[in-house]
Amino acid sequence: MTDAIDPNRDLVLTRLLDAPRSALYRCWTEPELLKQFFAPLPYTTPHAELDVRPGGSNRITMRSPDGEDMPMSGVYLDAVPNEKIVFTDAFTEAWKPSEKPFFVGILTFADEAGKTRYTAVARHWTAEDKAAHEAMGFREGWGQVADQLEALAKTL
Repeated sequence: MTDAIDPNRDLVLTRLLDAPRSALYRCWTEPELLKQFFAPLPYTTPHAELDVRPGGSNRITMRSPDGEDMPMSGVYLDAVPNEKIVFTDAFTEAWKPSEKPFFVGILTFADEAGKTRYTAVARHWTAEDKAAHEAMGFREGWGQVADQLEALAKTL
């Protein structure tokens, strides 16, 4: 897999977070921690099952302020402790294809100036999917989630 960003299909968020990468990685890999930051407030995350290993599955539910549940499932493609997590919704579990794949998420954590360079890439199958994700509020939502992630990781 190439790390080159495709401007036609990829969305990228990068932040320098004031927390160690080990704490950020824990937040993404421990269900009770993930539930505390994963959804941009006022949305919540009442449920998270994570089997963070290549081929392992995840089941996460976001809840809207009016009580609507939005279940998501996917599979991890790669996981390097404290460095990288790669996941996709192209599969629901054990290599069972989903109804419609939307994106591959690539999270990286790198030491920089005593902090952590956090980069989240949403790599879409089509330019139309990228545009739809932008219209959903990718930058605002994922940016808010990065802020929530940083605040939580600083407490660990």
